[in-house]
Amino acid sequence: MAVTAKLRHVIESQQFSRAVLEDLFARTEEIKREPHHFIGRLAGQVMAALFYEPSTRTRFSFEAAMLRLGGQTMGTDNAREFSSAAKGETLEDSIRIVSGYADVIVLRHSEEGAARRAAAVSSVPIINAGDGPGQHPTQALLDLYTIRDELGRIDGVRVAMVGDLANGRTVRSLTYLLSKFKEIKVWFVAPPQVAMRPDLKAHLDEHQVPWIETQDLESVLPDVDVVYMTRIQKERFTDPEAFNALKGVYRIDTEAMGRMRKYAILMHPLPRVDEISPEVERSWFRYEPTAW
Repeated sequence: MAVTAKLRHVIESQQFSRAVLEDLFARTEEIKREPHHFIGRLAGQVMAALFYEPSTRTRFSFEAAMLRLGGQTMGTDNAREFSSAAKGETLEDSIRIVSGYADVIVLRHSEEGAARRAAAVSSVPIINAGDGPGQHPTQALLDLYTIRDELGRIDGVRVAMVGDLANGRTVRSLTYLLSKFKEIKVWFVAPPQVAMRPDLKAHLDEHQVPWIETQDLESVLPDVDVVYMTRIQKERFTDPEAFNALKGVYRIDTEAMGRMRKYAILMHPLPRVDEISPEVERSWFRYEPTAW
C-alpha cells in the first residue's frame, strides 16, 4: 500500500514524513509521464472550495485538477460575506453542513488554526489552502517539488527565505518540509518587525537544521541555491505606517541576480508586488501553478 494512502486531512507540513513526500513525488512523476491514465479517476466526486480569503491561483489550481481528474467543483470566493458566516454561523457549523454535500473540502481562512478546527468536525477530508499566517502545505509541496525538479536534489540545499517571514504561511510550510531532509541550511532574511517566529526556529534546532538570521540580503545571495522571495503582506498589518516603513525593503533586480550562483533559482509563491524587478521577469522569471 502506498504511504500516501494513510493520509486523510492535509492540515500542516509537519504531518508529512520523508517517505510520504517521496511517495507523492513519485506519483507526480507518474502523472507527468502518462497523464491520460489519470483522466476520470475522480468521476462522481465533488470538491467544495470554501474560501474565506481572496484567492486566484490556489482556487483555480484545485478546481482545474479536480476537473481534469473527472470530478466536479462548487464553492465560493468570499465565504466571509457570501455564506452563512455573514449571519454569524461558526466555521464548525459551516463545515458540518458542507461536508454533507461534498467528498472533499478545500478551505482557505484568515485565521490560523482554522483548518485544524475544520478537520475536527468534518466527515470528509479537509485540505488547508492557507490559514491566515499559519500554513499553506499544498503550496509548500509544490515548492519542494520545484526545488527537486530544478536542482535535481533536496538534500544539501541552501535556501534563503526573504521578506515577511512572521506572516508568510508559505515560508513556514516550506521550512517545515525542508527539515525532513539532510544537510539543509536556511537563511532567514527579514527586518526585525517581520522576523521568523520562534516556534519554527525551535523546530529547526530540534531537527539539527542550521539557520542564520540576517537583514542583509546582498551578503546572502552568493551562498545559496534557492532564493525564496515573499512580499510584505499589507493585509496582515493593522497600522498603515508600520506597513509603509517596510514596503519595498527587499528587491531582486538584475544586479542581485548576477550575485547569485549560476545554477541557483529564484522562487516566489505569488502574488507579488515589487519584490522582483520587471527586467528580471523578462530575463529569468517564469510562473508556476501555486498548488496541487
